[in-house]
Amino acid sequence: MLSASFYRHLCILALFSGLSLLTACSTEETSSSDKDPNILFILADDMGYGDVGAYNPDAKIPTPNIDRLSEQGMRFTDAHASGAVCIPARYGLVTGRHPHREETSEWRERALTGSSQTTIATSLRDRGYQTYMVGKWHLGFEGGTDYDCSDPLQGGPADRGFTHYFGIPASLDQPPYFYIRNNRCVSAPTDTTTGNQSEAGYWTDIQGPFWRAGDKAPGFEHEEVLPRFAQETVSYLESYKEDQTDQPFFMYMALAAPHTPWLPDDSLQGKTGAGSYGDFVRQVDVTVGRVLKALDRLGMRENTLVVFSSDNGPVWYGEDEERFGHQATGQYRGMKSDAWEGGHRVPFIARWPGQIPAGTTNEQLLTFTDMPATFADISGKPLPSDSTDGRSLRPIFMADRDSVARNGAVIQSTYYLAVRDGPWKLIPGLGSGGFITEPNTREPEPGEPEGQLYHLGRDPGEQNNLYSERPEVVERLRDQLRQYRKQQP
Repeated sequence: MLSASFYRHLCILALFSGLSLLTACSTEETSSSDKDPNILFILADDMGYGDVGAYNPDAKIPTPNIDRLSEQGMRFTDAHASGAVCIPARYGLVTGRHPHREETSEWRERALTGSSQTTIATSLRDRGYQTYMVGKWHLGFEGGTDYDCSDPLQGGPADRGFTHYFGIPASLDQPPYFYIRNNRCVSAPTDTTTGNQSEAGYWTDIQGPFWRAGDKAPGFEHEEVLPRFAQETVSYLESYKEDQTDQPFFMYMALAAPHTPWLPDDSLQGKTGAGSYGDFVRQVDVTVGRVLKALDRLGMRENTLVVFSSDNGPVWYGEDEERFGHQATGQYRGMKSDAWEGGHRVPFIARWPGQIPAGTTNEQLLTFTDMPATFADISGKPLPSDSTDGRSLRPIFMADRDSVARNGAVIQSTYYLAVRDGPWKLIPGLGSGGFITEPNTREPEPGEPEGQLYHLGRDPGEQNNLYSERPEVVERLRDQLRQYRKQQP
């Protein structure tokens, strides 16, 4: 693939030489409209960097729709969720703030976002966008998880900048199970489910068709959630087209898949080389394709910025990799919740016809906290610097530059706050830093370093700990980490 800057230089050459590439360049480089673009952000749930064919040519899971999106846009190779699990990742995306600023573990007790807090939705709504969300919220409601469906549910998407919302309150394996439309329960969770377990000896107890016992709404079926989210999204796009409004839209489509329960449609079962997990990832790809086809059918493709990513890494053990020959995290170590790269390095693809050069790759270090600043900047009204921890990637999306300057990045795992600066990465402790991969944390043995330092450019698999060999880098990154920890809510 070509870099964005090389592509632009090629187009300039064509301009002065009369090469036939000029026609193609004008198609790719000229915006189809002066109108602010629509923005569609699709977020998968627990999907690995190596699950997408565009990132892993040896993947055992066909992802033709996501791969095509990559061919039509820009593939980022150093993109990271703000956290290695669902809640901090989504907090960073929605607020643009580092999740360690907030006690995200309290999501069962209260709304994690404040009523006056700037969010990705409020910033775009204030810039003239229609704002719509479909999917998994998982950032809490006022009153916690004791949902009273006789009254409006407060503190959710409808109170945080989204004019329209349809979705579920948390992950699809966490009761109660029910749908919410705007700030009302579609149907109260008055029934119960005994839960569901994986087949003994095949998957672990947090894989497969697993969900917990608890309350559910009458008629709520877990396997219907992903198709329902797709239908709600397409229906919104159709109604938006019918309204013929000049107002652009921001759509946040937060999938609850391929997070457990892994319940692929009957038509997709056995269609991949990675078991029911792979089949469910395939269904995510089919869902993405359905939404992209709707944009095409409705004539909205040209003026819509589409971003696809995942909220963290997969739950995929070494035994799974050996059994199926599928590297769900690609070349990277670890999985969901880990401080290692497999926990938070995610696929990130952006397509914007006429602005983002097709078929390009980019090595810019980015995290989800950059999204509110980026989208606000694209709308022409940048966010105040004191309202976000992120950086605007607009120059990259607009193909003006291949990179933007930043002072590193910080990523939250279950137990550690890891810091990146250029190719260097510091984990201030030993072990995975996650709640799944053991040991999670451990004390150093005699003569062993107390933390982990990796040069990801030379050692992407994080196998060569340089903590003892490069004390000056350790101290520099520790100082950055101290500055991050000083940040106030």
